[in-house]
Amino acid sequence: MTLAAVGGNSVLLLEIGGLLVVLGTLARLADRLRLSPIPLYLVVGLILGQLRGEPIAFEEEVIEVGAEIGLVLLLFMLGLEFSVEELSESMRRSLRPGLADIALNFTPGLAAGLLLGWDPVAAVLLGGVTYISSSGVISKVLSDLGRLGNRETPAVLSLLVFEDLAMIAFLPFVTVLIAGASLLGGLGLVALALLIATAALFLAARHGEALSNALDTRSNEVFLLTTLGLVLVVAGAAEGLRLSAAVGAFLVGLMLSRQVEAQARSLFEPLRDLFAAAFFIFFALGIDVGTLPGVAPTIALLAVGTAATKLYTGWVGAAAVGAGPRGRARAGTVLIARGEFSIVIAGLGTTAGLESDLAAVAAGYVLATALLGPLLTRWADPLAARLRRAPSHATPRDAPGTTPG
Repeated sequence: MTLAAVGGNSVLLLEIGGLLVVLGTLARLADRLRLSPIPLYLVVGLILGQLRGEPIAFEEEVIEVGAEIGLVLLLFMLGLEFSVEELSESMRRSLRPGLADIALNFTPGLAAGLLLGWDPVAAVLLGGVTYISSSGVISKVLSDLGRLGNRETPAVLSLLVFEDLAMIAFLPFVTVLIAGASLLGGLGLVALALLIATAALFLAARHGEALSNALDTRSNEVFLLTTLGLVLVVAGAAEGLRLSAAVGAFLVGLMLSRQVEAQARSLFEPLRDLFAAAFFIFFALGIDVGTLPGVAPTIALLAVGTAATKLYTGWVGAAAVGAGPRGRARAGTVLIARGEFSIVIAGLGTTAGLESDLAAVAAGYVLATALLGPLLTRWADPLAARLRRAPSHATPRDAPGTTPG
């Protein structure tokens, strides 16, 4: 190894180490503010994107590989959150609110894209960006604010599950459309994706415990290597079938039973957080900051408009499980935040070069809603109390620890 190579490695380690220190500091700040670090990661990516003309030791490909792994781990960990029984119950409970959620929150993005004169496929992607709430941001907010036991929380979680399952059909469909295939071909791939998802659910119900037994071990090293290998293999196979690596990773998480969930969570959460940061940074790297002022009006209109539609969706969903006005307000405001999946969807179009402004609109939109949602949900109680002229303290109907639904 030459001295030049040694020097290059030194700079590489310094730059990557410095980047991680910055990300860790931002994550610490976000944790103290009880906010999601996603907007801060996007800002770091935007800044790095402006330094492309400067000499840097690490290539974008390094971050890109980390981004791919981050996406896979995000969806794998999401799948761990649910059991087949919970999914079945959630689908039954959230079918009507879930369909209303699609109509109210997909339509604004689709309409905005078409009105802007975008390619129809890019407009469909923008509809997906505005449709799906961030499970990661929302679950953190609910945990931080101590609302996991509230009456309205099952309605929120059911809607999130419905949205995540909708992605099983949506992601393969738009992947085919981006590739230039026919609408019939896209529908055929959606049918295949749903068939595979159904088979995965069946296997999870019948043989999920056997799979978990095969993976179960006292050795964290063996469990980590085996499970991570399985997740990446299935995600790669799904990507090869054009079904989306994210869908494959989600289904693997879904198939693991509760007996290995705690071990998987303790081992994979740090990895997920590390690589997810790379995912958000890589997405923001491709955004031209100069385009943001031009799309700011679009971002503002979409953020305000879909904040209102998500508020209504959560209000109706929480009402169905018997929550009072303040519980309904909490459910509606917490659903406003968009995050990881919105970036995933926009990234598909950005990679394919569909619409130059799509990445900027999606990044600005996620920044706005990921900050707006948690802030509004903190003020949901006093806001609802004022609107209803009710006392500011929680009523037994809405208080934490009441019937979870």
